[in-house]
Amino acid sequence: MKLHCETSGKAGAPRVVLCHGFGGSARNWRMQARVLRDDFQVTLFDLRGHSRSAAPDAPEGYVLEALLADLDELVSVDSRPVILGGLSLGAKLSLDYALLQPARVQALLLASYPSSGEEPKRKAWALGFADAIESRGLDEAGAEFVWGERSRFDPKGAALIRQGLMEHSPYALAQIQRVLLSRSLSPRSMTARLRELTIPTCLIAGSDDPESLKPCQELAELLPNAELHVLEGAGHVVNLTKPGEFNQILVAFAAPFRSTAT
Repeated sequence: MKLHCETSGKAGAPRVVLCHGFGGSARNWRMQARVLRDDFQVTLFDLRGHSRSAAPDAPEGYVLEALLADLDELVSVDSRPVILGGLSLGAKLSLDYALLQPARVQALLLASYPSSGEEPKRKAWALGFADAIESRGLDEAGAEFVWGERSRFDPKGAALIRQGLMEHSPYALAQIQRVLLSRSLSPRSMTARLRELTIPTCLIAGSDDPESLKPCQELAELLPNAELHVLEGAGHVVNLTKPGEFNQILVAFAAPFRSTAT
């Protein structure tokens, strides 16, 4: 896979890898990269099927294992464990990767963790969105499912997603909804595995994003070394709608891992 990657910051410093959400891109994390780059080496990238990265032309190119393999390539550039983080779909990928490769992750940032495909309403939304993309195109599907009457997002979040949605492969977005997000597990379904994951974890959710707030609260209960921050008045794309508060939490959480940079 050819993935668009952006690396900035202090060479040789502890590494941070950040994953964007569905319909986003590396651009979504640039404000966070700026506040981390004096003490860390930060890698941002576009997920497969998004923006400047390649888009496979078969459904199996978008299963969870395929996206985790991409992430593994980025994390495994050298042997040092990373601070791994993401928003929404990116948070899911980060957690799933940490469960598979805990030795390669020294800390986790999980923002706006997505609701589960086990919930009938969420599954129906994901499959309906995929069907609409394929039958009517990304513009009309987005108007209904992202910024229209069937939107799951707060107005600010929907507006941010709308800005970049049309630059992605419609086929890729449909398949990610169908073969990945519609099948995602809830935190409760992973209880035993989560209770064994001792990696320090920072959870951030917006008070106006109930579909992500609930799984974030469940993760805070199940992960033995987790802290939960709820930002009042924030919606789904919490790092962009409340960047000041988000960055303050992020910098404080990352601070103990700066010591190996010198």
